[in-house]
Amino acid sequence: MTYRKSLSVRWCFLSSLLDGIRVTWPVFSVLLMLQTGLGVVVGVIETWGPWKGIYFALITGLTIGYGDLVPQQPLTRVLAVAIGFFGIALTGIVAALAVRALQATADAQNAEKMAAHDIQ
Repeated sequence: MTYRKSLSVRWCFLSSLLDGIRVTWPVFSVLLMLQTGLGVVVGVIETWGPWKGIYFALITGLTIGYGDLVPQQPLTRVLAVAIGFFGIALTGIVAALAVRALQATADAQNAEKMAAHDIQ
């Protein structure tokens, strides 16, 4: 694959990904705000502070869970479960957008090959 062709493939993927983000941005941003907002609430209740709460929410939402911050209160444990569900939804949206962008890139490459074949 030539350098110019690889740039074309990357540009097609990025363009398709950004189009998908534009479409799903309202849902994506609401989920992200809920996740970080709940993280702030958990951080305040657990006396970690808001920044550690946001860190906790992002690590929990990505299902990494290092274990350095563990909620002790019953309410914050329930909120941690909600944060986990929001994180799974966010991850699913990102994965779906990436798959769709790959499909669009493959479709564009196939159309380009067909057009080149028709010219010959």
